[in-house]
Amino acid sequence: MGQPKRKDKEESVESSTPAVSSTEAVAATPWQKPGSLPRSSIIGIVAAVAIFNLPLIHYFLLRGESAVTTTVPYGPQSFDAPAVVETDFWSTGGMWRTVGGELLSPGVKNNPLWLKAKLPENVAVDFDVRSMSPEGDIKCEIFGDGRNHASGYVLIHGGWNNSISIIARLDEHGASLAALQAEAGRLQREKNLPDADLVKTGVFRENTRMRVEANPWPVQIGRMEHWHIERRGSTIIWSIDGREFMRFDDPFPLKGKGHDRFGFSSWEAQLYFDNLAITPL
Repeated sequence: MGQPKRKDKEESVESSTPAVSSTEAVAATPWQKPGSLPRSSIIGIVAAVAIFNLPLIHYFLLRGESAVTTTVPYGPQSFDAPAVVETDFWSTGGMWRTVGGELLSPGVKNNPLWLKAKLPENVAVDFDVRSMSPEGDIKCEIFGDGRNHASGYVLIHGGWNNSISIIARLDEHGASLAALQAEAGRLQREKNLPDADLVKTGVFRENTRMRVEANPWPVQIGRMEHWHIERRGSTIIWSIDGREFMRFDDPFPLKGKGHDRFGFSSWEAQLYFDNLAITPL
């Protein structure tokens, strides 16, 4: 029998040698510590993370009580001096400023301008206001925390394209008082309760977010209104031009720390405020 040729021998040896997989090859390679990132890359990553988490950072930085630089009784404040926006008020955003002796709110997207003063539990707030926008949407906040929108009561005249007015408690988009009353009636019938009281049925609690709805009359664009808001005990009474506009008797009145500030506000409407006066009752 003839001897195999050299080429045949080499092919035979190669075919009999086990193949080394890529996994085994990687495993055989000793681990090496990755090189450190350049300083510019680290700064870029940190900046990106910070920007992404700005809302959370903003929340934690502003959890404390807002500053107090003035007192009640306050005013009447005519807003003739532009510096008053800085000395007596503060806001988390918006281009709040004085224009022609009035305070301009140029559609600040629910970033109220808070007065840096604590309100007593029983108080009267007066001011003049006009809307120069077709949607009307005049609003203010009372008994809030001095930092966050809808942290107390929100009063809105002519909201939702001048179609409805509300006194909101902790949420201007909360359930209506009528809806809560209907739910209390359902629970009364279902559980055979003696009455449909909102508190006794458990429908209304201390942290309930809701609103009272009405539409006595819409905002007249460009017309100056005089607002008078007062609270005595648990009842808020809101009058416009000397006529009662709306009222709300809160079973759990918002009061004390976190519910003792007043602020002007707006969403997209261009509003002008003037002659703010706050009086203890």
